[in-house]
Amino acid sequence: MKKGKVSNKLINIFIVFALFCFLILVGRVSYLGLSKKVDGVNLKEFADSRSVVSKKIYAKRGNIYDANGEALAINVSSYTLIAYLDASRSEGSSELHHVKDKRQTAKKLATVLDLKENEIYEILNQKGKYQVEFGSAGKGLTELEKESIEKLNLPGLDFIEDEKRYYPNGDFTSYTLGYAKNDDDGKITGEFGIETLLNDVLSGTDGYTTYQKDLNGYKIPGTKEVTVNAINGNNVYLTIDSNIQFFLEQAASKSEEKYKFDWLTIVVADAKTGKILGSTQKPSFDPNKKNIKNWTDITVGEAYEPGSIMKTYTYMAAMEAGTYRGDSKFKSGKYKTEDGTIISDWNGYGFGNITYDQGFQASSNVGVVNIVNNFINQKILKDYFTKLGFGQKTGITLAGEVPGLVNFKYQTEVYNSSFGQGITTTPMQHIQALTAISNDGIMLKPYIIEKVVDENDKVVYQGKKEELGRAASKQTAEKMRELMYKTVNSNWYGATGSPYRVKNSAVAGKTGTAQLVNSKTGNYYTDDYNVTRSFVGMWPKDDPKVIIYASVKRASSSKPISKAVTEIIKNMNKYLNIFEDEQKETTLKNTKIDNYLNKDLNEVKNKTKGIKKLIIGNGSKVINQYPEKDAVLDTNETLILLTNSDENKLPDLKGYSKLETKAVCNMLNIKCTFKGYGYVNKQNIKNKKIKEKEKVTFELK
Repeated sequence: MKKGKVSNKLINIFIVFALFCFLILVGRVSYLGLSKKVDGVNLKEFADSRSVVSKKIYAKRGNIYDANGEALAINVSSYTLIAYLDASRSEGSSELHHVKDKRQTAKKLATVLDLKENEIYEILNQKGKYQVEFGSAGKGLTELEKESIEKLNLPGLDFIEDEKRYYPNGDFTSYTLGYAKNDDDGKITGEFGIETLLNDVLSGTDGYTTYQKDLNGYKIPGTKEVTVNAINGNNVYLTIDSNIQFFLEQAASKSEEKYKFDWLTIVVADAKTGKILGSTQKPSFDPNKKNIKNWTDITVGEAYEPGSIMKTYTYMAAMEAGTYRGDSKFKSGKYKTEDGTIISDWNGYGFGNITYDQGFQASSNVGVVNIVNNFINQKILKDYFTKLGFGQKTGITLAGEVPGLVNFKYQTEVYNSSFGQGITTTPMQHIQALTAISNDGIMLKPYIIEKVVDENDKVVYQGKKEELGRAASKQTAEKMRELMYKTVNSNWYGATGSPYRVKNSAVAGKTGTAQLVNSKTGNYYTDDYNVTRSFVGMWPKDDPKVIIYASVKRASSSKPISKAVTEIIKNMNKYLNIFEDEQKETTLKNTKIDNYLNKDLNEVKNKTKGIKKLIIGNGSKVINQYPEKDAVLDTNETLILLTNSDENKLPDLKGYSKLETKAVCNMLNIKCTFKGYGYVNKQNIKNKKIKEKEKVTFELK
């Protein structure tokens, strides 16, 4: 009896418990039906996501071409080597489909892959792996490399086909192009240079396909499939001409083989449009191998002290100010600044009393310092440098461009900047500034993108000539081309540009040498090796077609760039049909002056035949002379001799320079004042002896 009661009681408890669980379940289902959420997760969305497949459709990366349509960067098939290790792949087959003999496989693969046998064996001997890859050594394999591996007849090996970026010309303009590589998802992505800067333009837009799948992964019949097509990347055409680029690469490579230097860079541009026609840098790298040591594109990414090529723009500033007098003279050699700093010419002793025009040819530091002091001022110079674009990015489509530095805080900095020390610039800034000289004063923005074309051959961007405004008068541009021409082609011993002279080619140019700073001491090196040597030029002089910039760091001479530049000019003349008549060299017949003091006048006359002379007095001996010993006179200059006459009269000095007139006044110990610039046009006293305290006034014109 008691046993039946206990049993009934247990049954009743079970029924109540079951009813309770049922009510909870019903409540939960009702809740889910109403809310459609579990712990904040939408059940429908969760279910859909588990059953929807989305596959990405990669856009094809655009190619890069030169101006003539020659391929510079393209996409090619590549392969990734894989090895199957799981024996299950061979089950039910009479042939092996996995790697069984790992040691033999490693031995044979080592003859093809850039891996040692033991390294390959370690990869193949991994436990619990279904398949393995071989790192970077097994990726990006070419068709030929794939065929070489297939010929080994090794079971268990297979390939995954992909695309990679390929550069047909190797290190050809590599710092301009940069490189692109496959990311973790296999998509080609720019990593350096234009490949990076224009990555979005080249990459295009990926598409995708979505559809619902069943539990086995198959598409469910009748369900909707959505496809968004990929938009392939655009093709980019550069202004680079592969033929001209070859001239640059060939010449620069010869210099690299023959001479020692840190780096060398050369850029050439169309003088009338600003198009960059070629650009090279040595040492270089092969984008296919990515053997990069220097990650800086020197043409835009490295600002350094340019040296005397900067004098070009200092002279232009004075011409634009309307104060420049090229035939006026100054004493070269050394100049002491207000703070006691000694500024010397590059040879240490100068070239005697020379004209400012000659000062440019001789690359006289003292000359440009005198220009700053006598013809312009700090503000005029800084404003003009800024007008030409120094201290600012040019905006050219090249990666990593820097603005450089124009520092005019102290007077010494102004002087130094006038001849290219203490100021930093980039090669591309000089290309831009030089267009103002080649285009009769109108400055152009350099550019390197010729056009961008979409997959339907529609031009979506067209590069074009862009004028930045007038940076100089036509007269200034013509005068600078003349000075630059004489710098290269003059036979005067002081002219610095003769290594860049090319027969039958009117090359106008300017050289520059900038001392490097010792990082340990903070001072400039004083030797001839720790320098940066540069050359800027254009040709033909009267109607420039091409602008060139070349620079080399830490070379024992200018030969690495002078040899390269002259070879490039010769080749480009043939290619562009720039043929000229035989150019007459600008000859400055010059005579080195001796010491004529206390010598017989007739003897001095005989020794100085062919030299224009002004003899003061009727004495028989020379008691004073101008200029002094070791000075050099050309055919337009005058040797002034004062004789031991009892009565030396002030001669008529019409047509003589201010410097020559001052010399006469000093010889006769008389006070002279001057009005205007240029040569003597009028004087209030002439052909008579000057009385004490009597003043002589000269009007210059």
